[in-house]
Amino acid sequence: MAKIDDSVKKKVPELRFPGFTDDWEERKLADFIDVKSGKDYKHLNSGSIPVYGTGGYMLSVDRALSDIDAIGIGRKGTIDKPYLLKAPFWTVDTLFYAVPKQNIDLQFSLSIFKKINWKKFDESTGVPSLSKTVINSVGASVPSYEEQQKIGSFFQQLDETIALHQRKLDLLKEQKKGYLQKMFPKNGAKVPELRFAGFADAWEDRKFFESIASTIDFRGRTPKKLGMDWSESGYLALSALNVKNGYIDPLADAHYGDENLYKKWMSGKELKKGQVLFTTEAPMGNVAQVPDNNGYILSQRTVAFETKEDMMTNDFLAVLLKSPLVFNNLSALSSGGTAKGVSQKSLKGLSITVPFDIDEQQKIGSFFKQLDDTIALHQRKLDLLKEQKKGFLQKMFV
Repeated sequence: MAKIDDSVKKKVPELRFPGFTDDWEERKLADFIDVKSGKDYKHLNSGSIPVYGTGGYMLSVDRALSDIDAIGIGRKGTIDKPYLLKAPFWTVDTLFYAVPKQNIDLQFSLSIFKKINWKKFDESTGVPSLSKTVINSVGASVPSYEEQQKIGSFFQQLDETIALHQRKLDLLKEQKKGYLQKMFPKNGAKVPELRFAGFADAWEDRKFFESIASTIDFRGRTPKKLGMDWSESGYLALSALNVKNGYIDPLADAHYGDENLYKKWMSGKELKKGQVLFTTEAPMGNVAQVPDNNGYILSQRTVAFETKEDMMTNDFLAVLLKSPLVFNNLSALSSGGTAKGVSQKSLKGLSITVPFDIDEQQKIGSFFKQLDDTIALHQRKLDLLKEQKKGFLQKMFV
């Protein structure tokens, strides 16, 4: 693909496949898409034809509403998540299906639908809504059919790659969920269902704070309270938005402190590699570990734990906090409405069941750390692919 000179950007995209030089034509969606309405399916019998709504697949029936591939776009509810409908299919009345007209490529049209900010066309003050009239009136630039096919095929392959990485990531998360269920004792039990060879002793009940030396907590601190401000670069501030399950996402909440802010904020409480981070609210319960010794500022709605080395390893603590029983106990101790949170006082009341043998803790911690590292790797690949797709959508369309 080649970049196009700025002088012609208005009529052609910035990035284009070789061999195409003609201007794109400004048209309305009505000129190349036929928007059709979904219908009620309750009179139909069970069968093999999928029924789709704004949230995706619902069930299967014995008749098809369409025998032609189309684009699903919400009429009511979720209006900004268009997706491909493979024929035969049926759609409910809250989901339009848009069929390309002659000499219009379906995958190219789908990319246009995904590029449009449908929320700005919302016609309702309540539940988001679109009408055929509004959809038909939206403008879009269109190239020749051959160029459409090139672009459509490119985005189809990109979408398939993204879907493949998403499936791998979902499978890994499901595997982790299963291991968490089996490698930690259930309520009232003293041993887990699945265990490493060589360990047979019962696990012991403890109070959470018996196993950690201290909690580092700066939840209420802001740069302004220190007479300072954030910087464009420097030491990354770790808030509840940065701390994901198993990894740190620096782009989720990109705030930085310079050397002076870091020293004033973290002096004597510097975070060390491996220390466990825990989000106390919005969201409550995400867990990650400090990735290195480069220096971080502990920020909003996040605490760091310092373990007693003879009683608990950091790697084990990181997975213990995500184990079903402990997470359920934390949820029970939390307070608030939809944005639940847990206080340091609540954490002091937390009961845990853990192996007395540090070697068993190390085995479990290391196993889940490797699993988390693999999940984080796939997540980063997926995020990168999605960002690349967003960039291509910007540059390959007028």
